[in-house]
Amino acid sequence: MRNNTPPTSPYNSVGGDEEDDGDELIYVGDADEVLNEWEQQIESDDENGDDAAIVDNEMTVERDDAVLTFTKHNKPVFCGSLHPSLDLAVTGGEDDKAYVWSTETGEVVYEVDGHKDSIVCAQFSSDGNFLATGDLAGDIQVFKVNNNYSKVWEFSMGDMAWMQWHTSANVLLAGGESGEVYVWRIPSGECKVLQGNGHKSEVGELTNDGKKLIVGYGDGTIKLWDIKSSSVVQEILADSPLGHSSTITCIAADPDNGIFLSGSEDGKILIAGASGALGNLLPDSGSVESLAFCPDSDLKLAACGTLQGKISLWDIAKQAVRVECEKGGSGVTKLFWAPNHTLFCGTLDGAIRAFDGRSGQLKFSLLGHQAEVYDLSYSRNKSILLTTSEDGTSKIFKNFVF
Repeated sequence: MRNNTPPTSPYNSVGGDEEDDGDELIYVGDADEVLNEWEQQIESDDENGDDAAIVDNEMTVERDDAVLTFTKHNKPVFCGSLHPSLDLAVTGGEDDKAYVWSTETGEVVYEVDGHKDSIVCAQFSSDGNFLATGDLAGDIQVFKVNNNYSKVWEFSMGDMAWMQWHTSANVLLAGGESGEVYVWRIPSGECKVLQGNGHKSEVGELTNDGKKLIVGYGDGTIKLWDIKSSSVVQEILADSPLGHSSTITCIAADPDNGIFLSGSEDGKILIAGASGALGNLLPDSGSVESLAFCPDSDLKLAACGTLQGKISLWDIAKQAVRVECEKGGSGVTKLFWAPNHTLFCGTLDGAIRAFDGRSGQLKFSLLGHQAEVYDLSYSRNKSILLTTSEDGTSKIFKNFVF
């Protein structure tokens, strides 16, 4: 976004010392001249600047492709997820609120209160029986969906960085500012703690079998944890050969062969597995913001998106770029794969772009948001997409032609 800031007022401040030697009389004609020049400069900026015009500090878009826009939040919406079977979405944001709402009508089904900080995770469990919400202060609440959203568990862990449900069990995981990772059984609250290294636990990702957890830390360290034994299977220290030198920003686990990727602010991608670091991919275009393995067995690729807007598709076996996607706009916020080798990309300019994973060509763009897209949640069964944004809205897109 761009702000058009007016120049300093040409008039002297009211109530100043009239005998001040520095005072200078400014005539109205001078002010008119300054304002005329300012207006001309704004017109010139609009003609030569961004593709999207700026009105009241918001981008205006040429169309809105969403079938539904949820506007209950009054501040940026940071997170969202779709229910695995019901026509429901949950979103949470800077207004310290989370809402469960119908993806067909937008009607609010349940409002989560009790949080006192921005909600950064709101997610249904893998079986859809539970809803968990967590805020930056580390206050977590869990509700039973089919029992009128009765609260079944809550916990305060201190400042929280991330939270997610296990992919195949009612187990909740969360990483904190101090580096610990908590693993709870829900609704009993039985807990394990994976000890930190003194640096923030920035991101966590389960391996495909659900038995291990890959954790990235603020200093660039990566740990592969065995969840059952609470032991470290593999540790790749910061600044070690092939290791990262700064904060881990994203992790992706290969659905087939047990390897994983980690991205960092240092612009490097690490390939690793239970045996240790295997190699590096170097996008050479700034902080790596998102990574995603293609789930299609006939296309063994991993996608990488950077803060500078570069999207690369890597052949992991060869450790080489297979194709780079067409330049589609501003920085990448999140990537995920949809059917027919389609790669979805959320961006800082508010658009969601879909690329052909085989050629890198742009298939289509989904417009409607007026600011950064923060989160994407996709249902393969229903072929619908939930998006959340800095503009304070959440949107539902559907009827894709892949």
